[in-house]
Amino acid sequence: MHGPVLLITGASTGIGAATARLAAAYGYRLVLSARSPAPLRSLAEELGGPSRTVAVPCDVTDDAQVAALAERAAGAFGGVDAVFANAGVFASAPLLGGGAIPGEWREMVLTNVYGTAVTAHALWPLLAASRGHLVLTGSVAGRVTVPGSLYSATKWAVAALAASLRAAAVGSGVRVTAVHPGLVEAGGRSPGREAEPALAPGDVARAVLFALTQPEGVDVNELVVRPAGQDAAR
Repeated sequence: MHGPVLLITGASTGIGAATARLAAAYGYRLVLSARSPAPLRSLAEELGGPSRTVAVPCDVTDDAQVAALAERAAGAFGGVDAVFANAGVFASAPLLGGGAIPGEWREMVLTNVYGTAVTAHALWPLLAASRGHLVLTGSVAGRVTVPGSLYSATKWAVAALAASLRAAAVGSGVRVTAVHPGLVEAGGRSPGREAEPALAPGDVARAVLFALTQPEGVDVNELVVRPAGQDAAR
């Protein structure tokens, strides 16, 4: 077996699945993770089956499952060269307005913030061993002020997490990149944004592969990728 090994969380749909397909075309072997087993396994079969791609159902908010994911990745291919911490949840419920606390808030914060941190923590030893590359999915919403948006706050946290990890990685050989997409046509949109231009998931996948395929001495810290015509303030 040949080719570097890339582990992707949130791999069953959207940006994760598009990145898996593009990475496979680049010659990567893949460890694909998501909460939904059926589409995950279907994608793994599409991309070469067990000799090239393994599917590991995992909820990144469960640290025991993420630890098992790291063990499975090491067992499948002997190590990991890159990790794309992409699992995320979007909820548009505003912070203010009264009434009951929206039920989706907890899942969003746990997935976007805690899950990203747990993924970095669990996979870091493998990345340190390979002098590998960690890529985090942020958002333009984590670079601008979105009034009343808890989702935006979670992505600000991802940007801060990437910066903290990058600082901690100095001297280790591990590179850290945060990719901040603008509006992506891959799920729900905030009310009032239905007619705005949007990126395709494959557009973001190309940004991820751009970062991953730089020479070893090049560390792309951040990439902000908006669809043409998107307001820079959003």
